[in-house]
Amino acid sequence: MKLPTFAFFFVAAFFAQMSLIAADLSNGQIYSLTFVDVDGRTLFTADGHLTVVVVTTLAETDKARVVGDRVPDYCLGNPLHQLITIIEFKKHRALARAFLAALVRHRLDSEGEQLQKRYDRLNIKRNARLDVHAVTDFDGKIAAQLGSSNVDAVFRVFVFGRDGALLKEWNDVPTTEQLAAMLK
Repeated sequence: MKLPTFAFFFVAAFFAQMSLIAADLSNGQIYSLTFVDVDGRTLFTADGHLTVVVVTTLAETDKARVVGDRVPDYCLGNPLHQLITIIEFKKHRALARAFLAALVRHRLDSEGEQLQKRYDRLNIKRNARLDVHAVTDFDGKIAAQLGSSNVDAVFRVFVFGRDGALLKEWNDVPTTEQLAAMLK
């Protein structure tokens, strides 16, 4: 029996959705992920840091900023903690990618200035801009590693332990208390 065309697309869409669900990350599982930020620095989830990874789109970067603002003071300037923001973009040509990466670097400079005020208030003698990381994802490879896809464009927050084990995941901005509990 031959399936009607619409039935084929329904079945294909169902299995595609199931593969996305199967790609979700599991608490306790170790994920040794590697990212290169817009400054060319290589960052890891399993290199001894407690790592917060925020996945967002350019339109929702304000949510990522709220997550950063909720990071406890004891994590700031601490070499054992890092926050990485991954910004998902649709597919773009090389020229558009270069422009968007420059835009992200400019925004990071601004975020670094804001964070520096917090560092100064806490008497942290460090250039805050060095602790601000953003990764651009134009091809969906990074999102796929995190159980998402560029099509989803979902805001997510992950906390990875020092060995890369997933400690917690949220689909929205966690509270200050929730984030602090995971970063102890």
